[in-house]
Amino acid sequence: MVSRAFHALAARRSALAEKEKGFTLIELLVVVIIIGILAAIAIPVYLNVQNGAKDSAVQADLTSAKTAVISAQTTGNGTLPTDQPALVATGYSVPGASNYTTALAYAPTVDKKGFCIFAQSASGTWFAIDASSSVQKDKKCAAGVMG
Repeated sequence: MVSRAFHALAARRSALAEKEKGFTLIELLVVVIIIGILAAIAIPVYLNVQNGAKDSAVQADLTSAKTAVISAQTTGNGTLPTDQPALVATGYSVPGASNYTTALAYAPTVDKKGFCIFAQSASGTWFAIDASSSVQKDKKCAAGVMG
């Protein structure tokens, strides 16, 4: 009698196990919630990485432009290019605007002894560089002077 009940119970268990081949609604909801949490963490991190890359590209372009100005000054017997078109005429090519909100701009000082180059990154951050410093964040130029 016990063995007959045991066999009946075993048969019922195997029949139930065969019917349960999918996921329950709760299990699916848990997976969707976990994916949502991971996406909520990953998307802002990805956007910050993109903005950091754009900022780095603008800083590299400013450093390259400074090198071009100093090179033009050296080959021009100590004379700075008078404006951005004059700088371009020396062979410097202005980089594309994909990383910029405001394009790279070159401005010599009034006495033509110094210069300042500035641009606004696509992330919204301003950067500037002059003859005597490295790239400075949150700076602009006025009359060729960083401010």
